[in-house]
Amino acid sequence: MATVAVYNMKGEQTGSMDVSDDIFGIPVNEHAVHMAVVQYLANQRQGTKGTKTRAEVRGGGRKPWRQKGTGRARQGSTRSPQWTGGGVVFAPKARDYSIKLNKKQKRLALKSALSAKLKDNKLIVVDSLTFPEVKTKEMVKVCQNLKTDNALVVLDSVDRNVILSARNIPGLKTAGVNTINVYDILKHDTFVVTKEAVAQMQEVYA
Repeated sequence: MATVAVYNMKGEQTGSMDVSDDIFGIPVNEHAVHMAVVQYLANQRQGTKGTKTRAEVRGGGRKPWRQKGTGRARQGSTRSPQWTGGGVVFAPKARDYSIKLNKKQKRLALKSALSAKLKDNKLIVVDSLTFPEVKTKEMVKVCQNLKTDNALVVLDSVDRNVILSARNIPGLKTAGVNTINVYDILKHDTFVVTKEAVAQMQEVYA
């Protein structure tokens, strides 16, 4: 088991804790991480765009002018793609962009991302993270104490004061143990997690 330092909100080390090698100490599987990121980004796409081809545009049934003798280029329909109001060539259609990954691959990617953070010394464990009221200024102060300005903060429970205090800070995002994903872990420079959340993660992802 690896041992990580535990800090308080003032940035002072208050102790240490052991973390499971099965979650924070596995070899990084880059392919699994890549597929997890591709899946996340693909699943964000709405896929609701749609335009009409020349077969679907209304009108254009009659030939605009006779084939020969007018001095103009031959035309068969006013709904051809070259006409204003005509159909679109290879028109994009609504579709589902989502990608499916099996549970084992998802879990492997998540563990790989967490292990990479620990390996790079970008994992910060705090003993607790609570505020008596919503104060963005207090959250900024905590980030300064922990020496991070781009972090994913993982909470062990839904704390409205912490979530709202962090909401307007650029580069900062809060998440729960069950809502973290590989993309967010990699996107943020530092992974800040409460001590209780680490214990929950070791139970959920073991």
